Amino acid sequence: MPARDELPSTLQRSPKEAQETWIKTHDSAVQEYGEGQRAHRTAFAALKHSFEKVGDRWKPKPERGPSDEQARRGAGKREKPTSGGVDAQASKQHLYERAQELDVPGRSSMSKEQLVEALQKKSGQQTRQARQR
Repeated sequence: MPARDELPSTLQRSPKEAQETWIKTHDSAVQEYGEGQRAHRTAFAALKHSFEKVGDRWKPKPERGPSDEQARRGAGKREKPTSGGVDAQASKQHLYERAQELDVPGRSSMSKEQLVEALQKKSGQQTRQARQR
């Protein structure tokens, strides 16, 4: 079972509730499916129902629920990529506020879809930078 220091780096910088969600789901998935990618995907899927990725960490979502259309459909064939932890189901205002937090340039003129893409990109950049420290 994963020790706290084996948590993904974004979860190490996240609230304890996010860590516990991931750990409990991962441990259960390891018992069901064995160690590996499926257990990790299952743990992240559970995490994304209550948390969203903002920068290099996970923060509680205002409302519990799937983070994107892929998560809404559930397991099975992937028709399109996920939103990488960004809560694509959130309102445009919420996405704009997250973009403000991350200082995303040009956010005021972006559509909802563009905000999701910009947040994914910015979060990825911050995560890579945090891992290099």
